Amino acid sequence: MEQATASSLASLGGQTMGTRWSVRLAARPGADLHALHDGIQRSLDLVVAQMSTWEADSDISRYRRAEPGSWQRLPAQFAAVLDCAIAVAEASGGAFDPTLGPLVDLWGFGSAGTPRRVPAADDIERERGRTGWRRLQRREGGRELLQPGGLQLDLSGIAKGYGADIVALHLRDRGIAAALVEVGGEIRAYGRKPDGRPWHVLVESTPDEDADSAGLPPRVLALDDAAVATSGDRWHRFEQEGTRYAHTLDPRSGKPVAHAAASVTVVAGQAMGADAWATALTVMGRGDGLAFAQKHGLAARFVAHDGDRLEESMTDAFRARLAA
Repeated sequence: MEQATASSLASLGGQTMGTRWSVRLAARPGADLHALHDGIQRSLDLVVAQMSTWEADSDISRYRRAEPGSWQRLPAQFAAVLDCAIAVAEASGGAFDPTLGPLVDLWGFGSAGTPRRVPAADDIERERGRTGWRRLQRREGGRELLQPGGLQLDLSGIAKGYGADIVALHLRDRGIAAALVEVGGEIRAYGRKPDGRPWHVLVESTPDEDADSAGLPPRVLALDDAAVATSGDRWHRFEQEGTRYAHTLDPRSGKPVAHAAASVTVVAGQAMGADAWATALTVMGRGDGLAFAQKHGLAARFVAHDGDRLEESMTDAFRARLAA
C-alpha cells in the first residue's frame, strides 16, 4: 500500500465478487489510507451482501426463495441497481434482462452448481417461461418487489459496475478529489490527476486481440468523470463438440449469444449503466448493436471475429473519447 504524498498518487487494492478491485486516488498528505481502504471494502461488501447469488443470505438470494405472492423490501442500493437494469432492459428491447437467473443456472454459469453443458431444448423452453423483465412488479417507489413465484434475479451483468460507482461515491464523500476505480474490469473515474491531466485507460483487449497478426491499434480513453465496461466471449465460456458457448445469454432464445463479439466496450456516465449496455450490445450483435449504439449516441467499440482475424468498429461517440 503506497503512502500518499503531496505530489503522488496512492494505490489501494483488494478482493471482491470473485475478482479484484483497485483504486488510484489523489489524497491529501497525511490521509489515512487504511481507513480509506476499509471504507472501500465495506462498500463492496455491501454490494455482495445485497446482490450476490453466491451468498445464501444475500437480499437477492432471499428474494429467490420468497413465497409466491409476497412483497419483498429492497435496500436502497439494490433498488437503484434494479432501476438501472429495468431502464436498460426497456431501452434495449429486452436485450438486457435481470431475470435470467434460471437460464444462467441451467447453462452452468450461475451459483446453482450445474455443470456447464448444452441443456435439452425442452429444459431451455421451460426455464425461459420463468424469465421476463416485464414480470417485475414494484411499489413504494420501487422499494418493494413482488415475487410472483419462481422469479430469479441475476444482477451479475451490472453489479460490478455498480460496485465501481459506489466506491467512487464513497471516496467523494471522504473528500478525495480524484480517483480511478476498477472492479473486475469495470472502471469509474472522476476528477483529474495531480498534474491536471485526465485519467488515461487502455481499452481492455482479448487474448485473441493480443495475438492477432494484424495488430489492432491500442485504444486509450481519456476519462474525466466517466466509466468504462467491457463484455465479451473471453469471460466464462465453455466448448462442447467443437462449439464455443459464451456466458452472455440472449433472452430471446434462452441460449448463449451466437457469434458473440470478442469484446464490446462501452463508455458512459456511470459504470453500472456501461456494464449493462455492454451486455445488451453484445446480445444485439455487431451489426444491430453498432447501429443501435450509433443511433442513440452510445460510446461503444466492438471487436469481432472475421474468419481468422479481428475487426474493430466503433461509434462516433466512442471515437470522441479517445485520448489525443
